[in-house]
Amino acid sequence: MERDINTNRIFNIARAGKWTVYYVLIGVIAGLGAIVFHYLCQVGIHFFMDFMAGYRPPPPAGEHHLFSPTQTPFNRYMLLLVPALGGLLSGILVYTFAPEAEGHGTDAAIDAYHNKAGFIRARVPLIKTIASALTLASGGSGGREGPIAQIGAGFGSFLATTLKLSDRERRIMMAAGVGAGIGSIFRAPLAGALFASEVLYRDPEFEPEVIIPSGIASVVAYCLFCLVFGWGSLFESPYFKFQNPMELGPYLILAFVLSATGALYVKSFYGITHYFHKLRIPRHIKPAVGGLCTGIIGFFLPQTLAFGYGFAQMALNNQLTISFLLALAIGKIFTTSFSIGSGGSGGVFGPSVVIGGAMGGAVGKAFHGIMPGIVAEPGAFVVVGMAGFFTSVSNTPISTIIMVSEMTNSYHLLLPSLLVCSVAYLVSQRWTIYEKQMKRRIDSPAHAGDFFVDILQAIRVKDLMPMVKKVQVIPEDMPFSEFKRFYSSTKQHYFPVMDQKGRFTGIFSSNDVRSVLFSPEIENLVVMKDIGTSSIITTTASDDLNSVLQKFTQKNIDSLPVVDEKDPGILIGMLSRREVIAFYNQRIQEMKNQRGISR
Repeated sequence: MERDINTNRIFNIARAGKWTVYYVLIGVIAGLGAIVFHYLCQVGIHFFMDFMAGYRPPPPAGEHHLFSPTQTPFNRYMLLLVPALGGLLSGILVYTFAPEAEGHGTDAAIDAYHNKAGFIRARVPLIKTIASALTLASGGSGGREGPIAQIGAGFGSFLATTLKLSDRERRIMMAAGVGAGIGSIFRAPLAGALFASEVLYRDPEFEPEVIIPSGIASVVAYCLFCLVFGWGSLFESPYFKFQNPMELGPYLILAFVLSATGALYVKSFYGITHYFHKLRIPRHIKPAVGGLCTGIIGFFLPQTLAFGYGFAQMALNNQLTISFLLALAIGKIFTTSFSIGSGGSGGVFGPSVVIGGAMGGAVGKAFHGIMPGIVAEPGAFVVVGMAGFFTSVSNTPISTIIMVSEMTNSYHLLLPSLLVCSVAYLVSQRWTIYEKQMKRRIDSPAHAGDFFVDILQAIRVKDLMPMVKKVQVIPEDMPFSEFKRFYSSTKQHYFPVMDQKGRFTGIFSSNDVRSVLFSPEIENLVVMKDIGTSSIITTTASDDLNSVLQKFTQKNIDSLPVVDEKDPGILIGMLSRREVIAFYNQRIQEMKNQRGISR
């Protein structure tokens, strides 16, 4: 016995160690992918934006330009053409080798989790990396999380497929890659793990089996990225501290402003996306057309091009005017919509940070001008705006609060962030930037069959007692000739057998009497005790329907005797398989109706 316990313990340790190695390996690849992608973006910005157009957007405090500035003078007219050039190169690459690499990669990873058993073609991460670098470095507005999420997800999927793991294990490893990529590129490992689990659903649900694997992979990827590009948060914010409850009023107004802006973002993004899908031109050049539209906006508003994180940093430091912030927010909504919606490659979280921060900064500065005694730090609204805006477009309130806190190294605004994100989530449930999100876990093909068992286990036989029917019992000493006369006038199919004391001792079905029914020479010799079986399958009021259905299928029977819990010799009645299935279907319909009302 002790040897078996030790053997099991060693087996469990070895199994945990094996899976830990897998998750560490995913973290290593995601971290290296983040390093390569960040370097490619820096090279691209240096060449496209600086060398060709003389435009050098400011970086956030946690990052710096890897290359010295060129001497090219600023040329607005080049900003018209450079995004189109990047879009053209990206379009040719994507639509030639991997069309599924278009758009924002996180949505593709969500779709793979729910509908493709976690499978991602091996070439997609490579194509996504290069295409996104071309789109974003040439001035296209997008985020880094999309391509990095697909790099990590693609390797997780590849590793699981190579090892011939199950679909469930492939999904987990793919999601771990998503968390690792996002946790590293935004220097937010905890949020990366939570985001990979939360972003899959529109309701505030998590995929619990994803959190630990994502956490391990995210920590490893984050450490690798920071070893190369330095430790610390992406943004550097002043010491903001919430200490005046009156400030919650302006924050509440901010939540509604962010929700309205989020609706504009989602509607414009998918409106432009659908327009480009219908546009009758070769799809290889559609990103170039989107890039040209982006360049036209960038001609007037250069701050809306590329990542824009440096302007979010300036908003944190209260260095921008309200008009500049509003132009940044609205302009970036449309540059992102044209850059990614036309078929370009990039993420949507990065622009959301800038848009939300700019809108938060504008609202904060407005209230600071009206009530400086209550809103003393407009920069605090930038932090809360980042979290609230992305919540309004992604339905991920928890991970977003943690994400922004880690990105800004500001943990003293959790209370207003929670208020704003909660209100923004409630107001914005009707739309999402991630179209592939499922409503709830029960709706996901990844969990097909899981909840069937859960629902059956939640229903007890006692819930069906009105459907348990009283039946005619048969004395065990009844001659078959007498039963034959009774059988000719009944529609009953199962017959409980009782002894002289009225106790339940056996049962037989219509099929069991056929051999005697057609042998009249022996029917006077047979009593019903001889036909009934004493190995009875029964159920009680406390049994759940999952076990009841298993008993039905055990011997392929259509009706079960329901007996007393304390005394199986006392028959209560018979429960039919048809009644059980009808009750289950009724319960499912009630749940669907309740969900329809809640929506």
